[in-house]
Amino acid sequence: MSTSALFNPINLGPLALRNRIVMAPMTRTYSPGNVPNDMVVSYYERRAENEVGLIITEGTTVGHKGANGYPRVPFMHGEKALAGWKKVVDAVHAKGGKIAPQLWHVGAIRKEGVEPDASVPGYSPSGLYKPGKENGIAMTKSDIDEVVEAFAQAAADAKEIGFDAVEIHGAHGYLIDQYFWEGTNQRQDEYGGDLVQRTRFAVEIVAAIRARVGSEFPIIFRFSQWKQQDYNARLANSPEELESFLKPLVDAGVDIFHCSTRRYWEKEFEGSDLNLAGWTKKITQKPVITVGSVGLNASFMDESGKTMDMSDGAGVQASSIGELGERVKEEEFDLVAVGRALLQDPEWVVKVKENRLEELQDFSKASLMKLV
Repeated sequence: MSTSALFNPINLGPLALRNRIVMAPMTRTYSPGNVPNDMVVSYYERRAENEVGLIITEGTTVGHKGANGYPRVPFMHGEKALAGWKKVVDAVHAKGGKIAPQLWHVGAIRKEGVEPDASVPGYSPSGLYKPGKENGIAMTKSDIDEVVEAFAQAAADAKEIGFDAVEIHGAHGYLIDQYFWEGTNQRQDEYGGDLVQRTRFAVEIVAAIRARVGSEFPIIFRFSQWKQQDYNARLANSPEELESFLKPLVDAGVDIFHCSTRRYWEKEFEGSDLNLAGWTKKITQKPVITVGSVGLNASFMDESGKTMDMSDGAGVQASSIGELGERVKEEEFDLVAVGRALLQDPEWVVKVKENRLEELQDFSKASLMKLV
């Protein structure tokens, strides 16, 4: 199977990419003081010079007091953090790359004691970390309005300093996904209810960003069925339910969907071989990114969420990469996001392009600690 389709250029409205490979967002906590430093610049620059088509940054928190959940995570607000990101953007552009920040609010994942203000609790739809487990506080309408504005301002700032697009993190059990998920959204107001009603918070964020950045600035939206709190959770159990979930987001202004699965090769619904990205493209006719253990021969996490170590030789499979190329060629999805494999090997894209597959490095836990 050929990988050539992975290296065809593509124009997604104003976003012109040199190939179909996306660097998936991966949190690394290497920004002391929440400011991207020169090591962060080098990290992204190295992937750009090795021909990654689109880089989506690690999660960057918006300017709300409860947005952050981890130490040394970079902000997308404040003069120093934005100046740090401007250096990243300029370095990536100098190497011919394109880059989008992932805008992030962790919601009820946050625990008191985390920077920048240790006294701030987690904010969420109903004060639930997961079904039956409370953490933090339920958001008021005023809180919701503040968070919507924080996302809009972060997107506007990202555009101002030269980013090529923005991604909204609506996946993996963080704040926006906590509104989507019935298990953590028990609200009785307009932000709760059925699946369509539970999209309202995200819709307001997308619409606010669109109003702030204009019609020509691409908005990517990342979503998932699974949650870090429950790997078996599902938002949509049928194509019809998925369509009801996606339509409000399309109407609000999403340009590209980033469809996060743990294993990209698994079909999403019975009766079809399409994965989540394939179904999303079929339903919305929007460009889509597939992701999920690309470059590995198994999910990078086991069923408990523990990171698996592939350094015993169980890692890269050339046939899997060829399958990706064939599925892009068949237009099941448009872009392929590579996470751990690209973290392990910055030259992953070039090696695949030049058919140097025997040189691809197996993923290991030690690579999670790599600076560049």
